[in-house]
Amino acid sequence: MQLEQLDKIYCMRAFLGVICGIILGLILNPSNNSGSIPIIFFVGLFFYIISYVVAKKMGLKLKTDEKKKISTNGIFPFIFLLLMFMILTYTGLYTGKQ
Repeated sequence: MQLEQLDKIYCMRAFLGVICGIILGLILNPSNNSGSIPIIFFVGLFFYIISYVVAKKMGLKLKTDEKKKISTNGIFPFIFLLLMFMILTYTGLYTGKQ
């Protein structure tokens, strides 16, 4: 079974969301609660920009109407997997260590 280009972009963004969530879970610590939101935003934005650049290179052979979908295809799995894995990693590391 072969995936289409937009499906590959979707899966790549979901995978990058998982990686970004794990990295954020490792970076954040309980002693720095006030600086957590900007860190989450900028690291997430950095990974999304990386995914956009890779998606642009992957989508060179797409039709023009499908090229418009490159920037938004897979954004929801990216965001929700980032949040889920960040919370899971953070909880796994810091539960009961206060």
